[in-house]
Amino acid sequence: MSLKEKITEDMKSAMRSKEPDKLGIIRLLLAAIKQKEVDERIELSDDDILKVIEKMLKQRRDSIEAFNKANRKDLVDKEEFEVVFLQQYLPEQLKDSEIDQIIDDVISVSGASSIKDMGIVMGSVKTKVAGKANMAEVSQKIKTKLS
Repeated sequence: MSLKEKITEDMKSAMRSKEPDKLGIIRLLLAAIKQKEVDERIELSDDDILKVIEKMLKQRRDSIEAFNKANRKDLVDKEEFEVVFLQQYLPEQLKDSEIDQIIDDVISVSGASSIKDMGIVMGSVKTKVAGKANMAEVSQKIKTKLS
């Protein structure tokens, strides 16, 4: 079963069990997928759908940060629910030690030695951990190691 089919089945299940919160986020996800397909005139693969989900997760994490600054606990709770729900469609997340190992391997192979090499390291690491780690945290780890 493809990821898109699983999402569609989850939508049907949410409709049957009358879960409006889940139904709402699934509909937003399917709309984002459909929009990307229409814009690019292609059928999205599972990898492309994962990129859409990652983009939605990043938007929600940014919103959580903004809502926390504005003391809007109600909106923070809603966004956190959506983050947790969307994460179920991502592959199993890598542990910190695994991410550190991948970063160390890329740094040693590429010969990166300073923060100027951040782009080279980030590009290689991103291909290896895409969908399996929060890229903002990975970026921070790379900066720390190259500093």
